[in-house]
Amino acid sequence: MAMPGPSRAVAQATARGRVVTDTLWSQALAARKTLVVYLPPSYSTDARRRYPVAYYLHGATGSETDWTGRGNLAQVMDSLVARGMPEMIVAMPDGDAYSYYTTYNILLDAAGCRRLMLPPGGNAEHDCVAWPHYDDYIAYDVVRHVDARYRTEPERSRRGIAGLSMGGYGAVTLALRYPRIFAAAASHSGVLWPLELAPGSAGGQQLSRVSTDSAAFARYRGANATRYAAVFGADSASWRARDPATMARSLVSRGDALPALYADCATEDLFLPENRAFRDAMAAAGVPLEYREWPGGHTWEYWRAHVGDSLRWLAARLARP
Repeated sequence: MAMPGPSRAVAQATARGRVVTDTLWSQALAARKTLVVYLPPSYSTDARRRYPVAYYLHGATGSETDWTGRGNLAQVMDSLVARGMPEMIVAMPDGDAYSYYTTYNILLDAAGCRRLMLPPGGNAEHDCVAWPHYDDYIAYDVVRHVDARYRTEPERSRRGIAGLSMGGYGAVTLALRYPRIFAAAASHSGVLWPLELAPGSAGGQQLSRVSTDSAAFARYRGANATRYAAVFGADSASWRARDPATMARSLVSRGDALPALYADCATEDLFLPENRAFRDAMAAAGVPLEYREWPGGHTWEYWRAHVGDSLRWLAARLARP
């Protein structure tokens, strides 16, 4: 007599997704870029099934391998799916060292890019592109590539975006700039009030900080001032055009559909005042935002602990009812 096969719950618990590395040509950057993609457990066994997609952006000086290599995203996804979370494809693009996932205010030549946009030990061939239109790169080039190559549900309602630090800023601003492409955005420790980084002539807004934070933030802003001028500009108009709160208020005033928004930040994070300022601005504007704070710092220990929170939040909004 044949023994009964394993239960569906046991089979699901042992199922594993697959991580692949892909490349694409970006017209927006005039460069070839790399993309890491997590394919859920059923992707290789059910050829007729299509999936929502969550795009995960890395932070400054990071790379497309950060979320899987340092954030354990594949293992977290497998565990969540085994416990019943809807399956998703997760695409993790290369965003270069300091792109902020936006279009730079100025067009840098090769020497300027090497001087401003390379971290210590950086590679100019990797981090310097001919046309720094990083917002169009993600919203158009990467999304189109993923929809063409993988079995996605190529609809706005099945597409979300998330990120950490610089990538948190990128996720929120991309969803607000392209609300017909992304239905939801999640930020971990995001730079969500960049006006605090603006020079005085650009209308910089200093937030309330304890003395130790003020000193650390002053050093951070000083070390990055020239780089931020290249990306965000030198006047208030260019900075506000890239400000998440300003972008959200603009969507409200136009009556456009708002993406669902989520943000969390560690209680010892240098960007905690920015996250709280963004939270308060969204409340004042009547924009729904799910906001959380937990102990920790601006570290991978914190992001590993909470990547599951954003994955669950996105899956609940992108999965077909």
